[in-house]
Amino acid sequence: MCLRNSVLGIASLALATLFAGSAFAQDSVKIGLILPMTGPQASTGKQIDAGVKLYMQQHGATVAGKKIEVILKDDGAVPDNTKRLAQELIVNDKVSVIAGFGVTPAAMAAAPLATQSKSVELVMAAGTSAITEASPYITRTSFTLAQSTVPMAQWAAKNGIKKVVTMVSDYAPGIDAENSFKDAFTKAGGEVLQTVRFPLANPDFSPFLQRAADAKPDAIFVFVPSGQGGAFVKQFVERGLDKAGVKLIGPGDVTDDDLLNAMGDQVIGTVTAHLYSSAHPSAMNKAFVEAFKKAAGFRPNFMAVGGYDGMHLIYEALKKTGGKADGPSLIAAMKGLAWESPRGPVSIDPDTRDIVQNIYIRKVEKVGGELYNVEFATVEGVKDPVKAAKK
Repeated sequence: MCLRNSVLGIASLALATLFAGSAFAQDSVKIGLILPMTGPQASTGKQIDAGVKLYMQQHGATVAGKKIEVILKDDGAVPDNTKRLAQELIVNDKVSVIAGFGVTPAAMAAAPLATQSKSVELVMAAGTSAITEASPYITRTSFTLAQSTVPMAQWAAKNGIKKVVTMVSDYAPGIDAENSFKDAFTKAGGEVLQTVRFPLANPDFSPFLQRAADAKPDAIFVFVPSGQGGAFVKQFVERGLDKAGVKLIGPGDVTDDDLLNAMGDQVIGTVTAHLYSSAHPSAMNKAFVEAFKKAAGFRPNFMAVGGYDGMHLIYEALKKTGGKADGPSLIAAMKGLAWESPRGPVSIDPDTRDIVQNIYIRKVEKVGGELYNVEFATVEGVKDPVKAAKK
């Protein structure tokens, strides 16, 4: 036992020494971008990667006298892969920032490594509230589920929706969405008739939709990860729920800009709350969408903006530190930063390291022969409601 403890101690010391090496001064700043470029979440990976590339194309690859180098790794959204790749990037490639993280389990898997190596972990996608609490070196340019679901619940209660069935994917973000929607909706006088959860991987929504139909709600609130919305809407229509007058509401993952046109006209009228639409009417966003389409060949979605803004956060933090890229300096510089994004005004909450942003209530409409999430109301400066409730 003593020998085993001694060996473990030596291994831990060696690992810590290797981690410490990543903080040495370098002429370049390396960013390890860990994304699901293959598998069910590949849409997330391609959007963020394209957003990162566009930002660097527009702003150059040098900031504060340092050359920026991005090293892309595909984890397939498998947490074991994420952890292995994060360790390789920190130890072997000596990156200053690990970024990306398409799903919550992936972001959580890397958190202990960020803490141990004192490296910034920049979450550009995953949306569970608790992620930033897993390490003092984690910040986020994406969203939390509660940021969208609470405004959605409040809008629904004010607009004639009295009875709802919630339907969510059975993993941390889905449970976040369910809990935050239910809490806000019932506080506003609404009634949640049933809470339904279905498997994250390859779900057949039909039996769950039948249960929801039998409850005769005014609306179904749904959260599924980006990429599964099309299948859900198709089965919603096949069950005749739209013809029965049941409304479909949820956070914007359901009507993802990247996949919206493929869903067909059956999704017209769906109301969602979200941080970004490619139809956002600002001049900055119009220029962003045009440049993104030209560079990538497809329409940007909220994941693309998470990647684009993530690079902006890194660049501005490096300017603030004068090029110092160690984790403590970077994370301190990131706290409180504010800027104008294609999504609207955003900032990093200095207390929680989460993003503060507008949330837009949108309806799917056909514009110029294409489907878009058209914004019709704005909730300004939304912080993560889950953390706000803890104060």
